[in-house]
Amino acid sequence: MAPDGLSLVSATIIPKDMFFYNLLKPWLGDGLLLSAGDKWSHHCCLLTPAFHFEILKPYVKIFNKSAGIMHAKWQCLALEGSTHLDMFEHISLMTLDSLQKCVFSFDSNCQESPSEYIAAILELSALVVKWQEQIFLHMDFLYNLTPNGWRFHRACNLVHNFTDAVIQERRRALISGGSHDFLKAKAKAKTLDFIDVLLLAKDEDGKQLSDENIRAEADTFMFEGHDTTASGLSWVLYNLAKHPEYQERCRQEVQELLRDREPQEIEWDDLAQLPFLTMCIKESLRLHPSVTVIARRCTQDVRLPDGRVIPKGSICVISIFGIHHNPSIWPDPEVYNPFRFDPEIPQKRSPLAFIPFSAGPRNCIGQTFAMTEMKVVLALTLLRFRVLPDEEEPRRKPELILRAEGGLRLRVEPLSAGSR
Repeated sequence: MAPDGLSLVSATIIPKDMFFYNLLKPWLGDGLLLSAGDKWSHHCCLLTPAFHFEILKPYVKIFNKSAGIMHAKWQCLALEGSTHLDMFEHISLMTLDSLQKCVFSFDSNCQESPSEYIAAILELSALVVKWQEQIFLHMDFLYNLTPNGWRFHRACNLVHNFTDAVIQERRRALISGGSHDFLKAKAKAKTLDFIDVLLLAKDEDGKQLSDENIRAEADTFMFEGHDTTASGLSWVLYNLAKHPEYQERCRQEVQELLRDREPQEIEWDDLAQLPFLTMCIKESLRLHPSVTVIARRCTQDVRLPDGRVIPKGSICVISIFGIHHNPSIWPDPEVYNPFRFDPEIPQKRSPLAFIPFSAGPRNCIGQTFAMTEMKVVLALTLLRFRVLPDEEEPRRKPELILRAEGGLRLRVEPLSAGSR
């Protein structure tokens, strides 16, 4: 496990190693995930307001609606006798649906009908995983000659064209309506999305992000935000399916919270009223972190607290999965035990013992967004369905995110209004 002192090391001294991340450049450009140095610092400052709770609050309604669409599909499938569902397949579409609404204020109905844009993002994610495994094709000019290379660039162009069109349309609205009036009207209606915040962001010198930089950040958020959250939700449902006693306790917590409410929707202020459900999410992220490994490269010697030195030029591969399963920190690490995260029990472990969203200066800027979506969707899912394990135990499959070989299949049983 990395010593505590390492979390304070500057991002310029230990930037991300680009051996793998460079494969994402044609798609994501110089967004927050891939940029470095002054550009990263500048973008980080400009993007931080996009994740302020006042911006995130209205997104809760979007999460409720997207979860409702997914659950309506599950109800129909259950009536048809199809209750064995691949969680990744359904939840990925749901998170992409939410993201399009939060990032672009665009409703593609992608959970109910095919979307060319969503299909392109899913294809790009799959192609990057294959490309990563073909080291001899890591040079762009070779990869571009292959059928997968053509598909990759065709999908990139489709995604970029979609994002560019939204940015240009929104710029025209800003100019014609006046940026101040436009912002005031959208803020009053609580419909400010990620693109709006980026278009209106200015640094201390009054400098704004270019359209190219806005596109890179929007594309990065769509990429980083859908798969990771889908993985987190899929695995927590699996863990609760395997532990019905914890599932029932979560359900009772949600039922008590929404007892006299109609419609039964989760609101922003409810999120702090779900302590056990939050403990279950955190323990699942410990056992099944969405991102299992990160890489950093030392641009100068880094001295550790015990006196050892990581030499300049070293590539440090940090296993989040390994840290989360270290038996000297987590007794019985393979056991799913939400009480490890009981806020009433003082914890003696290092804050770096649990890093599902990475740590240090380059941790995940969208972690509050992700946790909010996971809480809303999990609460509503358990309110409406009982989740049961499939006969076949899934095998963990680490790719860009932690998946399961052949999908993660669970059984869902709709709960009657009376049982709720």
